[in-house]
Amino acid sequence: MPHNDGLGTGLAERRVTKLAEPDNYRVVLLNDDYTTKEFVVAVLVAIFQKGVPEATRIMEDVHKKGRGIVGMYSWDIAATKADQVHVLARKNEYPLRCLVEKV
Repeated sequence: MPHNDGLGTGLAERRVTKLAEPDNYRVVLLNDDYTTKEFVVAVLVAIFQKGVPEATRIMEDVHKKGRGIVGMYSWDIAATKADQVHVLARKNEYPLRCLVEKV
């Protein structure tokens, strides 16, 4: 909308819109009594590109604390990775579950 300050400049008012950072979501693996530790480590390496030492640490959190935080991602990436975990677990006949939680 032109701005008329009586000086006849006819300049439009400029509005600056700030873009918000996308929300982050954490991906959490949950413990169960059937999924092997080796499979959990393999999932962390294959789907989340974790190194074996970090994957082992996360797996130990899952085993000892009942859950382990795998990482923080945008919604699309977190949801996709959780789906990949569930597909791979079912394919290998494990009940491994994965949650996506807003940070």
